Amino acid sequence: MNPSQNSLPVLHASRLAEPDPDCRWMIEPLWLRSAVGIVGGPPKANKTYLALDIALSVASATPCLGTFPVRDPGTVLIYMAEDSQATIKERILALCRHRDLALDALPIHVITAPVLRLDLPADRHRLATTLEIYKPKLLVLDPLVRMHAVNENDAKEISALLGYLRELQRSHRTSVLLVHHARKNGSSSASGGQNLRGSGDLHAWSDSSLYLRRRGHKVIVTPEHRSAPAPDPLALALIGASNEQSDAHLEIVDNTAEADPERVQLEDKLIECLRAAPQSRTQLRATLHVRNEKLGHLLDHLAAQGRIVHHQNLWRVPFPQAHQGNGTGALRMPA
Repeated sequence: MNPSQNSLPVLHASRLAEPDPDCRWMIEPLWLRSAVGIVGGPPKANKTYLALDIALSVASATPCLGTFPVRDPGTVLIYMAEDSQATIKERILALCRHRDLALDALPIHVITAPVLRLDLPADRHRLATTLEIYKPKLLVLDPLVRMHAVNENDAKEISALLGYLRELQRSHRTSVLLVHHARKNGSSSASGGQNLRGSGDLHAWSDSSLYLRRRGHKVIVTPEHRSAPAPDPLALALIGASNEQSDAHLEIVDNTAEADPERVQLEDKLIECLRAAPQSRTQLRATLHVRNEKLGHLLDHLAAQGRIVHHQNLWRVPFPQAHQGNGTGALRMPA
């Protein structure tokens, strides 16, 4: 057949690009290469911290969450509609400190426009032009609700907006990560995508998504992919936020202790000290002879597991003590 200049481009199925397993992932096994998707969950579930961890990992080619390898690193472009420039920089610097990275050496760029409306033709054109200039591997938009005025429950309106983002992904070969909220009264039995606020088109649109929910001190992350098996859910905790010079970051709390025998020994010693008597952070530091930063990480980690609590400026073991590592036992402070 002779194609017309007015027809759509067509290839015979045998001439389509061959699948390449080595080009499947941006972050294995959390995010597919050049995928559109959502980091979604309720308020205070650390959605932004996770999105920034992904962004820093792609820009620095260092493992996401300290574990998952980056297969397709490169430039990252971020727009955060709810945070000041100072707050954005503070959070990224904290992640850099944790990984011993120099921010000025990383290809991370932040859109500083006060308003970005994905439903307005002028802003769509400006965003597409910006992608053409910076050619990012990853575009992070946080949160979606602040970037449009369409009715999220209207499938026709939201699908038009999502269609534009899909067009950006295909035209610029970039991953698009949206941070989005879950419904306030979402069903505990429904999947994470089904609990997203707005039309079900949001869930259907995603190639890769990470759905967060709180469980006690932990955040449970459930990955989903359109065209790849999903890994098991992850249990995360925010670590280091209490340090004097914060290096706040998310950490996989269930696997850390198993990977570091020296840390297990230090945890046991700390728990033993607190079983003898509640102690302040200063007292623990003197007893354990550890750096303040390392002690802060350790305290955050054990508190996230529910193995210790902070009460009246002292750290102590809950009574009765929760089963180690499950973080779900009922805790009661001593009288």
